[in-house]
Amino acid sequence: MDVNLSENPIREDPSGASYGAGAGGWPTVKYFNQETGLKSGTYVKKTDKHMCDELGDEEMMNAYIEEYGKTSLCSAETGKGCSDRAVKYIEKMKVKSSGDLNAELTRLTKMDGQSMKADLKDWVDQRKKILKQMVASSEL
Repeated sequence: MDVNLSENPIREDPSGASYGAGAGGWPTVKYFNQETGLKSGTYVKKTDKHMCDELGDEEMMNAYIEEYGKTSLCSAETGKGCSDRAVKYIEKMKVKSSGDLNAELTRLTKMDGQSMKADLKDWVDQRKKILKQMVASSEL
């Protein structure tokens, strides 16, 4: 949703709770999910880039949607939302050590920016997302 607060200054929900719109400067990127309800949450920048550049990056925008929307398309832990190909990959990688997972993630990350067909790029991106989940869970 895009709201121009200079034209429509939404400051409170019908119950009187503050949205905090504009807090922290402009632009303020807010998100709404089941946890936040109408109160919303405020996006926190991940890099030192301008917000428009950070979220203009397709990978960063997709990560934002998945993180704040709690909509990760493929769960490496449960296999929920994963394609058959991804499930096979998860099973293959589950037996690997943390060091092996990190090495594979590094190898795939080095492929960023290389010329490849769209379906291969999508598969590389899917594997990186799976590996990032696996690495994060192995660090707990």
